[in-house]
Amino acid sequence: MINKNLKLRADIIKSIRLFFSEHDYLEVETPVRIPAPAPEAHIDAIESEGRFLHTSPELCMKRLLASGYLRIFQICRCFRQKERGSRHIPEFTMLEWYRANSDYFDMMEETEALIKHVALKSGSGNSINYQGGRIDLDRPWTRMTIAEAFDKYASISVQKALSDDRFDEIMAGIEPALGQSTPLFLYDYPASCGALAKLKTGNSLLAERFELYICGLELCNGFTELTEPKEQRARFEKDLSFRKKAGKKKYPMPEKFLESLSRMPDASGNALGLDRLVMLFADTGTIDDVVAFTPEEL
Repeated sequence: MINKNLKLRADIIKSIRLFFSEHDYLEVETPVRIPAPAPEAHIDAIESEGRFLHTSPELCMKRLLASGYLRIFQICRCFRQKERGSRHIPEFTMLEWYRANSDYFDMMEETEALIKHVALKSGSGNSINYQGGRIDLDRPWTRMTIAEAFDKYASISVQKALSDDRFDEIMAGIEPALGQSTPLFLYDYPASCGALAKLKTGNSLLAERFELYICGLELCNGFTELTEPKEQRARFEKDLSFRKKAGKKKYPMPEKFLESLSRMPDASGNALGLDRLVMLFADTGTIDDVVAFTPEEL
């Protein structure tokens, strides 16, 4: 049976490439098999003959930034263990891009411009119909801090959720309410949730990180990028310690990436799940409907 969403997917990818070409970005390709992934606590890489299939092209792309490439993007396959559900698949497609001399607010604006461009080129125009809801792209997009989201939708504060180790649990309850009627940027995450993000200027308790939600669907994860090698190493060491205590696979430290950080310019970056973007425009609640093959069909 022909899957009409594959044509939509191809058209969306074509429109994404056009957007970045018009904004002076260079399309790059980086290796899928790498010696050391970013040692994040809750993301597990898949081994491949003594190396790892990348969970994101982030480390290599930032090394390119450090080498002097100021605007780069990539559409690539990424791999993560034990990720399977209606919105998750172990082998998925990521759109990732980086822009020197910008911060996370600049990246929010560019992300909004990209989504509007894709909507126009795909025939959706100024609105998206998704799972019974209608999203108006022309109205001002909402921006809400994590603290504001917890105050509005949760029964406990961010601080209480963190101290009780319930942050992810509470967020799972908040997410369905986000981005209804208009897209919503959720930003200023707790510093402990910053991963590879710079801490907020003037408030080191927060990280300059955002996620975009449309109809409760999380589409991307963006940062003002951390460029301080010592701080990044300390975060990696903390995550490696967590992984060890949890009995997870020990990863090598990505030394070449850390060595390059001191040469990396101030920049922002964003990782957008392309499969989920297609889900949005295809008006489907399951990722299975927008890929050529699911793992179970192979």
